[in-house]
Amino acid sequence: MKCPYCNSDNIRVIDSRPAEESNAIRRRRACDECGKRFTTYEKVDTIPLIVIKKDENRETFDREKIQAGVLRACHKRPISALQISNLVDAVETEVFNLEEKEISSDVIGELVMDKLKDLDTVAYVRFASVYREFKDINTFMDELKKVMSSGK
Repeated sequence: MKCPYCNSDNIRVIDSRPAEESNAIRRRRACDECGKRFTTYEKVDTIPLIVIKKDENRETFDREKIQAGVLRACHKRPISALQISNLVDAVETEVFNLEEKEISSDVIGELVMDKLKDLDTVAYVRFASVYREFKDINTFMDELKKVMSSGK
């Protein structure tokens, strides 16, 4: 870091505090050469995660899409907003912990289904029916049998 006034690299931090809803750090700095003060902001620079859809199109990862799908699956179920938020947080954390630049929507869908299976079996089956595109009642029944045999 260099002073924007005199270009000296002899600066020090005199104050730090969270900024932008704790997504950044605001630092007040002072230059020991010219004595001037200035403010800098530090923010984590993330590489945008690309999701590869079933039709091979690519789009930027969007947490809101996961949340919308989970909300639809949990409609009229005894599941709190906090539980839904925690589930979406857990999926998002796992996705980013994979440290991939591109990820298949299939991987995200499986992560959501794993979390929903533990949360609510009805919501799980609802999500699975859309995600796996059940074509007929037999496919739906096969999935129900799997859930019933697993004891959940």
